[in-house]
Amino acid sequence: MRMLRKKKYIIILIVLIASILFFYIQNNSIETTEITIRSEKIPVGFDNYRIVHLTDLHGKNFGNNQQTLVKKINNAKPDLIVFTGDLIDSRRYNEKHSLTLMEELVQIAPTFFVTGNHEGRSRKFQSLESELNLLGVEVMRNSTEIVESGNDIIYLIGIDDPTLIRSSSSEQDKTIEAIERSIVEMEDGYFNILLSHRPEMLPLYSEYGFDVVFSGHAHGGQIRLPVVGGLIAPNQGLFPKYTSGKYKNKKTTMIVNRGLGNSLFPLRVFNRPEIIVVTLYSE
Repeated sequence: MRMLRKKKYIIILIVLIASILFFYIQNNSIETTEITIRSEKIPVGFDNYRIVHLTDLHGKNFGNNQQTLVKKINNAKPDLIVFTGDLIDSRRYNEKHSLTLMEELVQIAPTFFVTGNHEGRSRKFQSLESELNLLGVEVMRNSTEIVESGNDIIYLIGIDDPTLIRSSSSEQDKTIEAIERSIVEMEDGYFNILLSHRPEMLPLYSEYGFDVVFSGHAHGGQIRLPVVGGLIAPNQGLFPKYTSGKYKNKKTTMIVNRGLGNSLFPLRVFNRPEIIVVTLYSE
């Protein structure tokens, strides 16, 4: 009888240790995903151009001074770094780890940032924006930037999350307003990339003919299952459509990053933190 009890306790202990290890790996072991984009619109100067896409840090820390995360980004050898919102978490605001990461990123490559819903909800965003500007991060607030490589250019468009637009309009109408304000100075015919936190608005983005959209917000569906994919995502509910990877609508390709941190729900399951590395190829 004592032997049976002892075996039972040993099995429980093994299961407990294995569970702790599993959840630690799921929430802290960063995965790098490689994606390629090929297009006739991509100019020759941008052939083999590498973009690191990050999103949804929510103030999380990866190693001392973010060095675990920074090393992986450095190894990707990016020409450009884009961050698509929720750098901080409005529920437990602590900007230290977020600013530490951005300070490191600008030393690797030009870094562009757009807001997420947590920046929109935070009363401290104005201060955070000032800090980011001082670090050399390009904070895009419904604006367009020209990115150069060799003798060629592409357009980078960055829009605010709808939560930053103070009006009674719907989130879709706010996004339309943000896009319209952003593209005023954009010339037709050039390859363009939209940075926007919200993936659920892909049909809207495609109406404007954006070539590529970088997005986040869905946290990979939080819990991912084979075949099923992600289980739940903000603004998409149960069994969300846009949670991870590459999606196509008309001529627009959207890339959704699973993100790095967590917010309301504290655990990831079969859904490790992610860095996406996109390589452009001219056809």
